[in-house]
Amino acid sequence: VQLQASGGGLVQTGDSLRLSCAASGRTLSSYAVGWFRQAPGKEREFVSAINWRGSTKYYADSVKGRFTISRDNAKNTVYLQMNSLKPDDTALYYCAADPDTTSQPMDVRSYDYWGQGTLVTVSS
Repeated sequence: VQLQASGGGLVQTGDSLRLSCAASGRTLSSYAVGWFRQAPGKEREFVSAINWRGSTKYYADSVKGRFTISRDNAKNTVYLQMNSLKPDDTALYYCAADPDTTSQPMDVRSYDYWGQGTLVTVSS
């Protein structure tokens, strides 16, 4: 499956963005999908994940209450709604897909397929 992340941009503190992760090649409906981010000089970190059915969602503590993950399997797309953005949210955001329903959704090593990343920059 090929993943295309989009929706990043330059915003101000407190603004909102919605990232999209569109899949091609195979249906995304059988995959768990995660969002990760990587700021300059830092390791890639978990942001959010959703199981294949959309019934279970996970969030990093740093984004809980501000970010919402969702999926539309009919459109083969997963979304990350980001509200109340902060400068600390500035990073390259990646989506990733995991075909194994038993693996750890917060672990970057669980994911087999990765998109190219979309840049989110939040100015103060």
